[in-house]
Amino acid sequence: MFKDLLVHIPTERSPRPAIDASVSLAMTAGAHLDAIATGYASTNVPFVAEGGAAIASSLQFEYERALERADAALRIFEVEAKNAKITYGKYALSESIAETISRVGAAARLHDLTVVSQGNSDVETFDNQLPQELLLQAGGPVLFIPYTFRGAFKASRIGICWDGSRLAARALRDAMPFITEADALTTISLNASEVPADASPERLARHLARKGLPTKAISLQSDRGNLQSSILSIAADEGLDLLVMGGYGHSRLQETVFGGVTREMFRSMTVPVLMSH
Repeated sequence: MFKDLLVHIPTERSPRPAIDASVSLAMTAGAHLDAIATGYASTNVPFVAEGGAAIASSLQFEYERALERADAALRIFEVEAKNAKITYGKYALSESIAETISRVGAAARLHDLTVVSQGNSDVETFDNQLPQELLLQAGGPVLFIPYTFRGAFKASRIGICWDGSRLAARALRDAMPFITEADALTTISLNASEVPADASPERLARHLARKGLPTKAISLQSDRGNLQSSILSIAADEGLDLLVMGGYGHSRLQETVFGGVTREMFRSMTVPVLMSH
C-alpha cells in the first residue's frame, strides 16, 4: 500500500475534499501524510509614485495575507489529522504560482502518491491551475478528488481505462496498491479497434488474471467528442469508486485516445481519478 502521501490543500476554494480524502486514505493505509497549503500573492501591484519602497511594502502585504490563508487551511487539516491519529507534517507556502508549482512538484517526487482536489471553474483562482501542473511535475501518480467529494475515500470498485498506451500502462502500474486490494475491477476500453494488438484488452485481462485479479471487461464504440462522458457513464452504471487513467502528454500533433479526454475529465469528474503522466 502507499505509505508516504502528499496532499495539496487549496486556500481559495473549499479545502474539505482534499483533506477528507487524504486523511481517510492515510488512516486506512497506515501511511504518513504531508500537507502543503499554498496561498498565492498577486504580482499585479498598481503603480505608485513613491516607487520601489511602496511596491515592496504592497507585495509584502500580499504575501502575508496569502500565508494567513494557507495557515488557516492547515489548521483545518491538523484537526482532522489528529482525530484520525495519523502521522503527518504540514507546510504553508506563500509564493508566486511559478515558485509554488516548482516547490510542490519537487516535494511530490519523494512521495508515493499526491492527492489534489479538482479545480472549480466557478472560482477564478490559481488553486485551479496547480493540480493539473502537478500531474506533469510529480513524477508519479496523482489522485484527483472531485470538488463535490465528501466523506471518506475508498477504492473498492475500480475502473481501469485502457488504450494500450505508455501513459495507460504507467497509470495501471502506479495504481497497483489500490488495484490489488479492490473488491471489483472493470476494464474500460473505448474504440478497442484502435488499441495495439499486443496490448489488447484481452491481453490486459490475462495479465491481471495472472496476478489473481479477475476483471469485468467493457468495450464501447464512441466518437472522440463523447469519450469522457462515456467513461463517466460507465463509472455511474458500475458504481465505481475510482477511475485509473493515463494523463495527457501535451502532444501538439496527436494525443492518445484517453489523453485527449484529460482536460474534460478535469472539468467534470464525478468520482476520484488516479492519473499518471
